[in-house]
Amino acid sequence: MSNADRHSVIAQAVRESGQVTVHDLVALTGASEMTIRRDLDVLAGQGVLERVRGGARTLLLRGEEPPFALRAREAVDAKRRIAAEVSSLIADGESVLLDSGTTCLEVARLLRERPVTVMPLSLQAIHVLSEPPGQATLMVPGGRPRAAEGALTGPLTLASLAALRFDTAVIGCCGLSATEGLTAYDLDDAAVKKAGIASARRLVVAADGGKLGRTAYAFVGPATLLHTLVTDPTAPAHEVAALEGSGTVVKAV
Repeated sequence: MSNADRHSVIAQAVRESGQVTVHDLVALTGASEMTIRRDLDVLAGQGVLERVRGGARTLLLRGEEPPFALRAREAVDAKRRIAAEVSSLIADGESVLLDSGTTCLEVARLLRERPVTVMPLSLQAIHVLSEPPGQATLMVPGGRPRAAEGALTGPLTLASLAALRFDTAVIGCCGLSATEGLTAYDLDDAAVKKAGIASARRLVVAADGGKLGRTAYAFVGPATLLHTLVTDPTAPAHEVAALEGSGTVVKAV
């Protein structure tokens, strides 16, 4: 098991159980106690978990947003497939608003190689799109980055979005359901998503299957706003059917 795979297994175990011991993780991964302790120190330094005597525990309370570092390790293959499909939906020459989040960061890596104009809403995606060589034209909004997330929010971000019009908005979400619509954990983030959707002709939502059927507390908009949802085969079938029934094109990749 590689370091990255082991870290992913450990992060998931801590998140699901709330608290785990070093001995639990040794049994789960087959690694030595020394290796597991080093792994826990690394993950604690990244804000994925909290080290406690003999093991680690989750930093999450119910309803809180999982840390970016933790989300970046989850469903990586699915996110890359989703990103590839999203990129295929965007034509050369389009202007694209790209939301923050780990799935949209994978989209940024692909759009960097395309002759498109992109305004990303996170510091991570700005960094990716600014790396040479690349074909994309980068537009940088104003705003203040959320701590640890890098997502841009605030009046300057909203003003940037109000001043422009995009062909496509690629938006991530914390939760999506046919009945509760698009939702986010953070109120400021929800406001930016709303403004981004209002500034675009087409809304493409990129969300792994674990987001469907989930509801966070900050409402972004009804599911009827979606033109296309790109997800993966783990998405609940009843949610997919309900979204398709409301007119959304759903692509599970």
